Amino acid sequence: MAKKVATILGARPQFIKAAVISRMISKLNSENQSEQIEEIIIHSGQHYDIGMSQIFFDELQIPKPDYFLDVNGSSHAVMTGMMLMKIEKCLTEINPDIVLIYGDTNTTLAGALTAAKLNIPVAHVEAGLRSFNRNMPEEINRILADKVSTLLFCPTTTAVNNLNSEGIGLENEKTLYGQQVILSGDVMFDSVLYYEKIARPSEQIRKLIEEHKGNFYLSTIHRAENTNDINRLRNIIEALEEISKNTTVIIPLHPRTKKIINDNKIRSNNIKYIEPIGYFDLLTLLSKCNGVFTDSGGLQKESYFMKKICIILRDETEWIELVRNKAAFLVGADMEQIISAEKNLGSPNIETATGLFGDGKAGEKIVQTLISNDF
Repeated sequence: MAKKVATILGARPQFIKAAVISRMISKLNSENQSEQIEEIIIHSGQHYDIGMSQIFFDELQIPKPDYFLDVNGSSHAVMTGMMLMKIEKCLTEINPDIVLIYGDTNTTLAGALTAAKLNIPVAHVEAGLRSFNRNMPEEINRILADKVSTLLFCPTTTAVNNLNSEGIGLENEKTLYGQQVILSGDVMFDSVLYYEKIARPSEQIRKLIEEHKGNFYLSTIHRAENTNDINRLRNIIEALEEISKNTTVIIPLHPRTKKIINDNKIRSNNIKYIEPIGYFDLLTLLSKCNGVFTDSGGLQKESYFMKKICIILRDETEWIELVRNKAAFLVGADMEQIISAEKNLGSPNIETATGLFGDGKAGEKIVQTLISNDF
């Protein structure tokens, strides 16, 4: 009988990670000419518009969600509470062998808590990450999710060490609560290796690259620590505006960030704002840009995988390996530091350290672990 896995997702980075696992499940079932794993997908609706959600399912060929919960646009508490209620109903109907969660969003936390309350084992992909800043909602989500997870798939040795220091367990050894820490490598590395070969840009992005003759920076801004603090957001935008006087900064603008910029009349003339884009367009812009300014955790790594220097618009990062290897630089929201950091982008190509985020086979290792474990 096939193992039944309920995958819970709801935000862009999770779509990318889930695509890796879904592809490996499909491959496993095909190779064995029978269904080894039955995957049921629950989409919380956290990212719900066409630019933030559906295009990723289409491009990455993720199976259509079996459940769409349409929970979005509320406060953290309200959103998480609604997800808890709706996910509980789904999991009661599905009765899965294990629940698979990704990353550090409200969807992640709601999925972990609901499964734990129903005594269903939880597998957390991207476990063990820590910024050590509990003012970040993502930090609270990831800590709590790890505490109730059964299988903790860590992308790096730093993540493994973080869990060890919290007493969650040693690598590959089960704890008193049956938890198991596994160094899987990073599924986003798998994703970039696979999709960069087949990614084709939209006509809009192709023309944009031609217009700027491949001479531009890529930026994203969406973290609450930056968007909820108008002074921080203003500093970032003004710094990128200054940089754009010589080299255009292209920003696919998150809808929430766009609203805050407009509401607070943060003006710019040189920055090139565009609508949210799909994964293939992102990979294309990343491959052609001179460097990256971002507060996104995922884009920090994608920059590294594509050998681009990244300027991190935060005061700390979960991906400390990037900073240690001088592939990324922390500047926070300090205008002078952001402008000064541009000098690090002069030589955009960097060497990717071998094995830092695994060998590009994290998805395969995760799926094999799901198959081999008895829950």
